[in-house]
Amino acid sequence: MYELPARWLAIKSKNLFSVQSALGLHNPTPCSWEEGLARPRKLFISPPISGWILVMGASLPDPSDDVDALYHFITRVSRRLGEVQFFSVNRILNHHAWVKTSQGRIVRGYAWAGVTLWNQGNKTPAEMSLGLKCFDYTEPMQRIHFALADPASSNVEKVPLLAARWSVDLTTIDARMLKESRGVAGEISQSRIH
Repeated sequence: MYELPARWLAIKSKNLFSVQSALGLHNPTPCSWEEGLARPRKLFISPPISGWILVMGASLPDPSDDVDALYHFITRVSRRLGEVQFFSVNRILNHHAWVKTSQGRIVRGYAWAGVTLWNQGNKTPAEMSLGLKCFDYTEPMQRIHFALADPASSNVEKVPLLAARWSVDLTTIDARMLKESRGVAGEISQSRIH
């Protein structure tokens, strides 16, 4: 098993080239998962997994830096590719986000970075069954009792579980797939982010 990424996209597609084109990937290089994930400043586009393509890398927008940049980025990619999901976790600060889009329209968007940055659309059944706590824009996050889990920390731990229910379970990617499957690594233009 590898370390889960801090930010990733799940794109309903089997066409690696269309994803690469929609992202405007520069200097694309075919590589294994291991090689692609070892290049932190680049994006790695995975081969298809059960009808989904994953995109991982530090150059994906960070909602805590600029949630509007994330909104524009994901809606632009979704207009070109259809169903696109975004997930983000920062285990140190407990920041977290998840976004589900379809045909350029936000179905569900939530981002928290000390305060709620984005809360759009109805909570999905998967969010409800996982017990994810989504705060309104002005609602302070308070721990009811010190013996109880911090809601932000609890959400961070559940983001990969939400991704598994919406699209792909990252924990099922085994070592053999990491070595043998080939995707593409490259750089994304900052103009594609903003």
